[in-house]
Amino acid sequence: MSVRVPAKVNLQLSVGPIRDDGYHDLVNVFHAVSLFDQVTAQHAPRLEVRVKAAPYSRVAVDDVPVDEGNLAAKAARLVAARLGVEPGAAIRIRKAIPVAGGMAGGSADAAAALVACARLWDDRDRPVLTRDDLVELGAELGSDVPFAVLGGTAVGVGRGERLTSALTRGTFHWVFATADGGLSTPAVYAECDRLREIRGEAAAPPVVSEALMTALATGDAKGLGAALTNDLQAPALALRPSLERVLDAGHDFGAVGALVSGSGPTCAFLAETEEDAGDLAQALDGAGVARQILRAQGPVPGATVV
Repeated sequence: MSVRVPAKVNLQLSVGPIRDDGYHDLVNVFHAVSLFDQVTAQHAPRLEVRVKAAPYSRVAVDDVPVDEGNLAAKAARLVAARLGVEPGAAIRIRKAIPVAGGMAGGSADAAAALVACARLWDDRDRPVLTRDDLVELGAELGSDVPFAVLGGTAVGVGRGERLTSALTRGTFHWVFATADGGLSTPAVYAECDRLREIRGEAAAPPVVSEALMTALATGDAKGLGAALTNDLQAPALALRPSLERVLDAGHDFGAVGALVSGSGPTCAFLAETEEDAGDLAQALDGAGVARQILRAQGPVPGATVV
């Protein structure tokens, strides 16, 4: 059973106060884009995971765990426990989503494993586990996993796991600049808290941007570019100052919007048209500001059997 699953970019990531459970309150506007990992699950005597880069990508997979810490393996065990079966599967992950790049590659693989294993181990005409069930299981694995199951564009609140689909018209064209090495998501959140403390800022309860929602609903690329926000961008830049040069280059080469994707270090650039995206990608590649330049469009569906 093979499942294709997309990367995400955060169109709005507003970080609110720390909750009693240690997480931050978030408003997280997710947008699925056409950079895909593929996860295949086959019957096997025991659970095992292997990871390799997709043939056309330069994704570094050496740091992706293949033991019990792998999110796809955890997803498989959750499905097995819910179905009451042994978690016997050989899981093969072919990666094109940047690793530790702020595009939820690990969460995407977990979502794909949920879908793949549910189909692999439940061969009834009416499966026990529905898409809603898999979204619920995904929330046990991480804040980004439920969205990777669903895809499209959605507003996430709470830790980001409580989702509402967002009306989106048309197709948006993206260029992504990847970096050597990743950034730790917990470290970026910690830096966000530290910078706020230094500035004496109290985190306000996050709210959804009306300008962002309007731009999505009308298919207005320029309006969307102007409304992109990420509270984790400043801490990511503090930890990796070289990203400032990447963002500046994107603006200089005509992007209508630019931001660090999630907790970084991948930088995302929005172009007004598909042709503009091609020109932007070529200019960024020529400038040599990133490890790899990738093009994508969104929104696209979430984890899908292929």
